[in-house]
Amino acid sequence: MQFNRMITFYKAMGDPTRLRIVALLRDQKLHGQAIAGKLGLKPPTITHHIDKLREAGLIRESRVKNTIYFSLEKKVLEGQAKALLSFGKGKPSMLPEVTEEERVKILDAFFNADGSLKTIPAQRKKRMVVMAQLVKGLKYGKAYSEKEISTYLRKFYADYATLRRELIVYQFMHRKNSIYEMNPPELWGG
Repeated sequence: MQFNRMITFYKAMGDPTRLRIVALLRDQKLHGQAIAGKLGLKPPTITHHIDKLREAGLIRESRVKNTIYFSLEKKVLEGQAKALLSFGKGKPSMLPEVTEEERVKILDAFFNADGSLKTIPAQRKKRMVVMAQLVKGLKYGKAYSEKEISTYLRKFYADYATLRRELIVYQFMHRKNSIYEMNPPELWGG
């Protein structure tokens, strides 16, 4: 399960009103007016919360004439619970498994003798090996400005912006307000 989907799910579930809506929909289909009435809230408030639950994939809609009924996607809820319980178990990361021999071959194929990157691999497995190599010079727990990350990546490849984006996309790092930090290796490749 992709890390970002887990975050969206738990953000959606982090609101008491949304938890109450999920509880109401556990065993029945309800329309927005009925949910509003049961919770003592106004319909626009329910619409807002339903939108957040829909973004997380928790709500299914069905229409009967002019009325939209909402029901709970129980499989999504169960899947998220399983994902949380299995998070970090098994493989030490979400990176594809490669032998040490494969890793060396990939690095030889994509890096020059001076350590610069020849090209970014198109194949995901090879790209993950290359990205894992690139982050070896970064420290876990240290906050980097965008300029610092760009300067660091420029040593490896002229298109450092693409490398920076790839590090975020594949969860090697996370970015907030132009500050970059390493994710734990368990999240890499997500």
